Amino acid sequence: MSTDRPHSVSVAGVIVDDQGRALLIKRRDNGHWEPPGGVLEREETIPEALQREVLEETGIKIALPATLTGVYKNMKGLIVSLVFRCEAADGTPTTGEETRALRWATREEVTELADEAYAIRVLDALDAISPPAVRAHDGVKLV
Repeated sequence: MSTDRPHSVSVAGVIVDDQGRALLIKRRDNGHWEPPGGVLEREETIPEALQREVLEETGIKIALPATLTGVYKNMKGLIVSLVFRCEAADGTPTTGEETRALRWATREEVTELADEAYAIRVLDALDAISPPAVRAHDGVKLV
């Protein structure tokens, strides 16, 4: 077993509107369309991280509890991501330091805009499957 690099844990929130569309962000750092999210800080709980990351990247405060819809492992980046279906509680979608653009996307648009590894997270959340999906990817494609 290799111990040269530990895994990190991230959260992502798929906010779904009343038309069944998901809110995607276009990241400033890589230009990719993804659900809002990021890495947990040392002292925060998973729900706290989820609320913080979604608020930072979208300007929207989400209602808790949110529904866990999937667990995803980036086999190359060594990141385990917990993805939740969320409901907006307050706020208006706005760009920020980490977000170049935002858009409400249909299922079809999600698969056109996002890499497979991120599109499946959004689709799993839209489907709100139970039990949650457990998947692995290489950063772009499912493995």
